Amino acid sequence: MTVEITYFVHGTTTDNEENRATGHAPGTLSDLGVRQASELGDKVEEKFDAVYCSDLRRAIRSAKLAFGDKYEITSDERLRECDYGEMTQEKAEWNLRDFIEEPYPDGESYLQVQNRIKDFLEYLKEEHDKEKIALVAHQAPQLAIEVITEGKSWEEAIEEDWREVGVWQPGWKYEY
Repeated sequence: MTVEITYFVHGTTTDNEENRATGHAPGTLSDLGVRQASELGDKVEEKFDAVYCSDLRRAIRSAKLAFGDKYEITSDERLRECDYGEMTQEKAEWNLRDFIEEPYPDGESYLQVQNRIKDFLEYLKEEHDKEKIALVAHQAPQLAIEVITEGKSWEEAIEEDWREVGVWQPGWKYEY
């Protein structure tokens, strides 16, 4: 049983532009983010059997702008960004590695994100065996997928994150 996953990140938000960590806050796409999400649908020629996104506003809007005219989109809270707790919407000036095992104050750890993403991937395997699935979500879920499907450590996933190395692409491929 294998599910082919193409992972897309939501468009740039006003928080991203201000270097603020949105976490579980809804977030608002900036003008740039609206343009990015709208153009994404034109760049992707691949056909999907289903499209899922986080249940946070910025991911839902990105998914609808990119794929809403072609697919029914299902939102799922397991695809949410990491809960930064008290640090939500603060300047994102901390080291992610500090929260791999230790949760953010009144939030969650990256291992907790990994557990909910693993649960979601198991759901996909049961419901969409041998299908192509598109996901539209956030940084922490993508890093968790890197850890789960690519066998990376959290440290490696963080270090090699496209956001750190500046190499965005219109979709990342994973199999589970």
